Parts: sequence; C-alpha cells; structure tokens
Amino acid sequence: MDLGIKGKWALVGGSSKGLGLGCAQALAAEGVNVVMIARGAEALQAAAAGIREACPGVQVLPVAADITTPAGREAVFGAAGGPGKAFDIVVTNAGGPPPGDFRQWDRDAWIAALDANMLTPIELIKATIDGMAERGFGRVVNITSSAVKAPIDILGLSNGARTGLTGFVAGLSRSPLAARGVTINNLLPGKFDTDRLKGTIAGTATKSGLSEEQVRAQQVAQIPARRYGHPAEFGSICAFLCSAQAAYINGQNILADGGAYPGTF
Repeated sequence: MDLGIKGKWALVGGSSKGLGLGCAQALAAEGVNVVMIARGAEALQAAAAGIREACPGVQVLPVAADITTPAGREAVFGAAGGPGKAFDIVVTNAGGPPPGDFRQWDRDAWIAALDANMLTPIELIKATIDGMAERGFGRVVNITSSAVKAPIDILGLSNGARTGLTGFVAGLSRSPLAARGVTINNLLPGKFDTDRLKGTIAGTATKSGLSEEQVRAQQVAQIPARRYGHPAEFGSICAFLCSAQAAYINGQNILADGGAYPGTF
C-alpha cells in the first residue's frame, strides 16, 4: 500500500534507537524526509546512516539535541536543509522517567517528568500545527505508553505525565484543526524489546526479589502473543497513522500490546 506521504517532512523524537528509530525507519521507507532527534550523537549518526543506506531517495537529517530545552528545539527547527517549522508529520517521543517508589520522588523529579513527557510534546505541537492546518495536511503522533490505560505502580512519573498529555490531546484533536486536514493521535506501546523495557525489568526485579529472567518469563506469559513486540512493528503502525489513508482517525489512543490489556475499551 502506498501511504501517500512521499516527499513529506517528519520530525521524529528519540529516534536513535528503540521505538523512535522504528518510526523513523518506517516513514523513510515510505519516502518521507526525516529529521531525527536524540541526545546521543554517536548512536544518532549511526541510525541515520543506516536509514540513508536503506532509503537512498530520502533526506535524513540527524540533530543531536535535547528536545526538552528551548535551545534543543531551536536546533531542530534551524537544522540546515530542513523544513524549519514546516513539518507535515511530528512524532513526539521522549524517554520515559525512571521507575521507582513515589516516596522517593521530589518536586524536581515530577517537574522533569512533566517537562519531558507532557510539556515538550505540547511545545512541538504548538510550533508546527498551525502551519500544517494552513497547508491542509498534518499528522501528529505522540508515543505515550500502555500505562496510560493500565497504570504500572513503579512508573508513577510516566503514568502522571503521559496521562496529562493524553487529556490535552483529547481536547485539541476535537478543535477546528480536524476540519483542516490535521489529525492528532497517541500511540500506546505495551512491552516492546527496547532498552526502556530492560530498565523496567531491572526495576521490577529489584522490587520483587526475582531475577530478571524470571520477570521476563512472567511478563511474556501475560501477553497473549507470548512475546515482546518489535520496534519495526511499532514503526509500521506509526507510519500508517501518518498516512493519507488515516485521515479519519483522530483523537484516538491506539494500543499496541500484543493483546495484554484485558479490557474492552
């Protein structure tokens, strides 16, 4: 299927590895020019080189910056050869806050979580969405977490911040922007085989007294698919939400978790 987005420009956060990289790869495979953002320059350059090799017809611009800061956002919008703020697609993706016990989190920890996982996506949306509406096409996909629907006790910082973003998007997606070709959706990953998962497994193991191998076995047993997800699978879902065909999907929370969530809604 041709997704109808060849030649568009996408901004993809946290795209040096994991789910962000999966999204960048899938979009580039559809002919989308990609501005890749991450803090780690070495991993980012390697990821960008891999996409250039696989997709020689697209422009791939890596920007090593902290997107949660004004200076980082300036670097992204000022990237040489990029579209400035005239992105057609924005995929927000910040690394989740560390797991732990809420008794150990002070105000600074909460502010950092909100800044990275709620306020930064809002800033990126604010900077790009009116231009999308003027051009008659725009796709915003926020990578949040399945914990928005089924909170996890040791991920309290993530639960709170990402739920805040979800509420904001629920209102904005139902504004007049929807009639101007702009959709805003959230993509909620369950357990995917990423570095982030390794960190939560370690946290669960420490809290429960089990080994990491035992935690993995327990988690996989609770997923109907009986495995963790692959970042490439996630990227394909993201690319479809950014497609011309997905124009009537708006304001939704799309759960990708192998069937682990037990509810109907």
